Amino acid sequence: MKAVHSNPDSQRPHQLARAIRRLERDVLIMGALVENSFRLSHQALFARNLTAAEKLPRLDKKIDRFYRQIESDCTAIMTLQAPTAQDLRCLSAFMQLVRDLERIGDYAKDLAEIAIKIFPYPPHTCLSEIEAMSLHAQAMLATSLGALADLDEAGGRSLKHLDDTVDDAYDRVYQTLAHQRDVQGVVEPIVLLALAIRCLERMADHATNIGQRVAYIVTGQRS
Repeated sequence: MKAVHSNPDSQRPHQLARAIRRLERDVLIMGALVENSFRLSHQALFARNLTAAEKLPRLDKKIDRFYRQIESDCTAIMTLQAPTAQDLRCLSAFMQLVRDLERIGDYAKDLAEIAIKIFPYPPHTCLSEIEAMSLHAQAMLATSLGALADLDEAGGRSLKHLDDTVDDAYDRVYQTLAHQRDVQGVVEPIVLLALAIRCLERMADHATNIGQRVAYIVTGQRS
């Protein structure tokens, strides 16, 4: 991650600077774990890879540990190290965006559970469109983390536009599932797919939130 503060004459104590750099590193590590959890959930649901699904609970616990540690470290810095107003803005954004990352990880775990439940049923005709929706949401997460690593305000703000694609896909697939008339047997797979697209729609929303947090770190202005 680019240094949040590039002023070479900064009078911040070295201990505070090191603490924030360590925090930046941990946020990006957590982001990489969440990206991996999203990929595994995709493999579980669309490649019917139950081995991938089984990896999610342990990975989710690791993500949760990072989330709690980062939140605790942010609080400690705020209360014990007299950060500047600019530092506080960064720490506040970190506390918010790791919550978004944690929620994406939770939804990835939910998708893996859906994959296990839907495995016995034949693939639904709309599965390819849901897969495209998942790939787009994953790309949004990657874009948000890239914006965070580079402190790229424009990249962060671009997520809001990218989210429209996922929202449109959600609406189309939901209408397909809700108005399906030729249902034979149990409706569980339809219910599960409705839950899956809801997870994906929320994951894209949280990626968008991360982009907005990045823009706030850079500009100090909330969109």
